[in-house]
Amino acid sequence: MAYLFTSESVSEGHPDKIADQISDALIDNFLAFDPDSKVACETLVTTGQVVLAGEVKSKTYLDVQQITRDVIRKIGYTKSEYMFEANSCGVLSAIHEQSSDINQGVERTNPEDQGAGDQGMMFGYATNETDNYMPLALDLAHQLLIELAALRRENKEIAYLRPDAKSQVTIEYSDDHKPVRIDAIVVSTQHDEFDSEANMAEKIKNDIINILIPRVKAKQKSEIQALFNDINYHINPTGKFVIGGPHGDTGLTGRKIIVDTYGGKGAHGGGAFSGKDPSKVDRSAAYATRHIAKNLVASGVCSEALVQVSYAIGVAKPMGLYVNTYGSSKVNLTDGEIANKLSELFDMRPYFIESRLKLRNPIYQETAAYGHMGRKNEIVSKSFSLPDGKTITKDVELFTWEKLDYVDKIKAAFGL
Repeated sequence: MAYLFTSESVSEGHPDKIADQISDALIDNFLAFDPDSKVACETLVTTGQVVLAGEVKSKTYLDVQQITRDVIRKIGYTKSEYMFEANSCGVLSAIHEQSSDINQGVERTNPEDQGAGDQGMMFGYATNETDNYMPLALDLAHQLLIELAALRRENKEIAYLRPDAKSQVTIEYSDDHKPVRIDAIVVSTQHDEFDSEANMAEKIKNDIINILIPRVKAKQKSEIQALFNDINYHINPTGKFVIGGPHGDTGLTGRKIIVDTYGGKGAHGGGAFSGKDPSKVDRSAAYATRHIAKNLVASGVCSEALVQVSYAIGVAKPMGLYVNTYGSSKVNLTDGEIANKLSELFDMRPYFIESRLKLRNPIYQETAAYGHMGRKNEIVSKSFSLPDGKTITKDVELFTWEKLDYVDKIKAAFGL
């Protein structure tokens, strides 16, 4: 019997995502000037106020207020009527020195013996139902909000948009787990005041269905475009969404971990990513398991894969590697045997994850909205400044865990 599966996304102007982006901007600035920085930074945003808290071990000093305001300005909170505005909001920093008890468990005389920054389990997932090996519902939910943000910045076809927004996509699957149609799309977008609430609701619904949806549909390959039939739309279902952003809802770092990963497909170990340097395996090992899962599916070993790794704090070697191919394996091996082969190909000690994926670079602010997985691997130039005026520009490689650089090695290992 056919079934439905739903995933959601939130925009860069959502309060929790503002917090994520501020935390990751601080990570990037610390790593830009001191690649060995150890950082765990949490952000809270509310009406007219930002609070920064966390632990840092670094040789550099940052103007955290200026970095915070730059992030808020870039997102689009630049008007006083939003009740949260880049130039006027308060920024309180309660960042302090990292615990020496934690640090002694991570740093080692031999860098290769670097211990995990915390205990826990991390999951990576991949499926061949999309070109970027992501679940279709989440991929479309992200694309809806990326395109909505583009429309907001263009300020032409839709001129009343404000930064806060959410989306949700429900896909109908066949018994053999293939997408057959889009059952429902939900979009809630913050907007300016309208003269008439009746006209407001009708106009917003028409604009989303007739402007946003066609732009998203046009960017899909033909098989996905064919799913855009007889969709149930729910556009701003509460009727009005003027009060939004941090004024409408307090935001915190790390509250959108399912949006950040696979939209509820696969599994999640529970640890957030943003605000953590790569010594924290919550982040680095989640990227590493995605890298494994994506290359495993792309190599043809299976059509769907879940990969888990787990650690003890201060211990370099993981507790083990788990693989679930959901019965989609194309090789004559058990999932346990597949996991053993992958353990020989991928060294999952924290130092080697950091080195393999180039994680000690300032690459994290870009991850903090629209998902950490399924994104474009590319090299970009980024500039950073210190309070004394010193500025550096670095070319960095983003989303290294999305590279398909182990496909040939996996094919050779599995005789494909």
